[in-house]
Amino acid sequence: MSPVDDSTSGLRSGGPKASPVGSEKRWGSVDDPVTVSAPAKLTLSLVITQVREDGYHLIDAEMVSVDLADTLTFEAGIGLSIVNQINGGLGLGDISAGPANLVRRALDLMDRRSSVRLVKRIPPGAGLGGGSADAAAVLRWARLSDLDVAVRLGADVPFCLVGGRARVTGIGEYVEPLPFADRRFLLLLPPLSVDTAAVYRAWDRLHAPGVAGGVQLEPGGHNDLESAALGVAPNLAHWRDILGDATGRRPQLAGSGSSWFVEGTPDMLGIDGRDFLVLKGVRAPLVAVRTVPPLPTL
Repeated sequence: MSPVDDSTSGLRSGGPKASPVGSEKRWGSVDDPVTVSAPAKLTLSLVITQVREDGYHLIDAEMVSVDLADTLTFEAGIGLSIVNQINGGLGLGDISAGPANLVRRALDLMDRRSSVRLVKRIPPGAGLGGGSADAAAVLRWARLSDLDVAVRLGADVPFCLVGGRARVTGIGEYVEPLPFADRRFLLLLPPLSVDTAAVYRAWDRLHAPGVAGGVQLEPGGHNDLESAALGVAPNLAHWRDILGDATGRRPQLAGSGSSWFVEGTPDMLGIDGRDFLVLKGVRAPLVAVRTVPPLPTL
């Protein structure tokens, strides 16, 4: 996986540009409005196995789709509008509807035009793959399932295109579907946006030659990026601890952050009825989610 901000960027800045995919594929129609769901991805485990000479990080991860989802409605016309329905008033952050947006980039890659209404529920910079999920929804609308095309848009896009539960390797382009498991998780969404590229750069520094032993995972942790993310955004540790204190479980970082999660439902975790956790007067929403199987073919 390469350092990316999956809200707006592709695999890496300055990387090879994708040429439009040929029209021999069976594209989606804009004759009638079509609404496509874009589920968030939750990374249950992540190990960085190698850094290639070109700077790309190879990973071995387990990812699942969850029912926190954006929706995209395609209809005749041109343009992208974004509606903010992100839980807890966290806002859209720096998400732009301009050419850098992954929805726009996916349409350009397909050499397609559509008027798209994007309803955002997945916070940006939360480690939940919101931008990648939106790009994958464009590809699904276009009836494209080629992961080699998907990875041109970002390292998380291939998994978001396949969905369900999978082992993800390479830089994200190898997706091995795994049997679906119905599981429940509780997310804490701090009012922070963590830059993925910065986290990977921090990981590189921590594991550079001459850094004795690198950084070890904390007991019970399954995410190699956690220490690097805490270095980039130290306040994340306070949100981790407040969720751990509230639930009695050790939270895990979602991807490169900023979300934390524990497994279980609010009632199982003893915090049923609580919509927020508060740290020094600042609120962070709690969101209960459930895994979802791969979406049906359009």
